[in-house]
Amino acid sequence: MSIYVFVYGTLRAGEINDLAQAAARRGLPAARYVGPASVPGRLVDFGDWPGLIPVDDGRRVRGDVFQVEPALVALMDEIEEYEPGKPCCFVRREVVARLEPPAAAAELRCQYYPIDPALRGAAADIAADDWVAYRLARSLPEGR
Repeated sequence: MSIYVFVYGTLRAGEINDLAQAAARRGLPAARYVGPASVPGRLVDFGDWPGLIPVDDGRRVRGDVFQVEPALVALMDEIEEYEPGKPCCFVRREVVARLEPPAAAAELRCQYYPIDPALRGAAADIAADDWVAYRLARSLPEGR
C-alpha cells in the first residue's frame, strides 16, 4: 500500500536529506514524484532546515508530493527524529495538499512533518512560502 507524502524542506530534491537519495542509500523503493503542491501553513527558519507551522489564515507553504512505500515513511520518521508518542519537534500528521496544475487530481491526502509550535525555540518566522527558494536567496552575496 503506497502513501502520499508532502515534503517542503530538506527532503526535497537536491536538499540535504533528498528523499530519492535517502531511499537509494537504504536500498528502499524509490519515491514516485507526483508534482508540486501546497499546504496550509507558514515557515520558520532553524538555520539549516525549515519548520512548518500549520495555520488556517490562508497562508500556504509550497513543496512536493511523492508516492512512497511504508518503509520509506519509516526512514522519513528517522530523518525527522519523529517517534510516535514522544515529544518531538517534528510530528507526522495528515494534511490535504493542493496539487498545482497541470496535475490530474486537485487535492491529495498526504502525510507531512509540521513542527510542534511549542518546540520551535528561537526559530525565526519567514515570509517566504518556499523553503528552497528562500534558502537559495539568503545564500546569495548582498547586492545580487
